[in-house]
Amino acid sequence: MTGIVSLQDIIYAMDFGTDQFHSYLNKETGEIITITEEEINAIQNKDDWNNFPYWQQEALVSSKKVFDSSHFLPLPSKFDIHEYAIMEQFCYSADDPKVSNELSNLIGGSGAFGRFKDAIHRFGIEEDWYKCRDQALKEIAVEWLESNEISFSSADKGDED
Repeated sequence: MTGIVSLQDIIYAMDFGTDQFHSYLNKETGEIITITEEEINAIQNKDDWNNFPYWQQEALVSSKKVFDSSHFLPLPSKFDIHEYAIMEQFCYSADDPKVSNELSNLIGGSGAFGRFKDAIHRFGIEEDWYKCRDQALKEIAVEWLESNEISFSSADKGDED
């Protein structure tokens, strides 16, 4: 690859990913392209791009590069990130056993994420949660970059890995 990828850019793109948005890294240039599910469908179905607004036609041109090149790798998706597992790990790592127990009880079943968010605000530990989540995303990104043999820089450490 020519150049070094920014770890922060990878983490940001991973964090941005949803069911509707998917990010890809060009392993040759370091370019990250985020495309929508609608754009993927339009490209795969060979839809007439003239039926799309101008701004989306430009996005389709950029998105098509992902499918026309073997240089693009999909970044870890929400399915690779397992936010529930991160949330569960955070619950068990709480210093206060009462908080840990209550959080652990709240994350089961439907509505777990909402109950969890309410609880971390009620306990005043939302900053701890976001630090834990950010660290987990960083670890996933580093593991992904290393497994794909991609050089990266860690801006927060000021060093290159």
